[in-house]
Amino acid sequence: MPAEPSTIPLADVLRAANELVSAGLIEDYALGGALAAIYYVEPFTTYDADILFIASDKTLNAGIPAIYSHLQSKGWRVAREHLLVKDFPVQFLAASGLTEEAVREEKPIEYEGVPAKVFRPEHIIAIAASVGRHKDLARIEQLMSYAKIDEAMLDDILRRHNLKLPKK
Repeated sequence: MPAEPSTIPLADVLRAANELVSAGLIEDYALGGALAAIYYVEPFTTYDADILFIASDKTLNAGIPAIYSHLQSKGWRVAREHLLVKDFPVQFLAASGLTEEAVREEKPIEYEGVPAKVFRPEHIIAIAASVGRHKDLARIEQLMSYAKIDEAMLDDILRRHNLKLPKK
């Protein structure tokens, strides 16, 4: 996965996500958003890292307070909806519906020696289609052009979630 370790401390982010699983604060996670897409296509600028997770304890507002408390005890700072590691913003988002499916069907990877999980390109495309912002449509086009896509899997995801790809 291309990235400049000096600007995006992704290994630290992934280590923290693994630690949250080990601590029992979340059931599972996967890297989503732009950084997940970068795993499959050419690098581009992104503002933050999105970690989508399945909460272990459903009574803790989907785990967010426990995650913030745990990571703040490790030196992470809070800036609005983000936690900061080495001044890089990370957003922890509770997964549901399509994003929960994406977490459960993640692709295991290793980044700088850290075992991690990333959304599959088919789920990145489906999530981008569900959101539909200009940058999401560009991400769909880039993934469809450069990533190895399992067309049957993508069609199944789109059908089950009542989504359509944008027309060219």
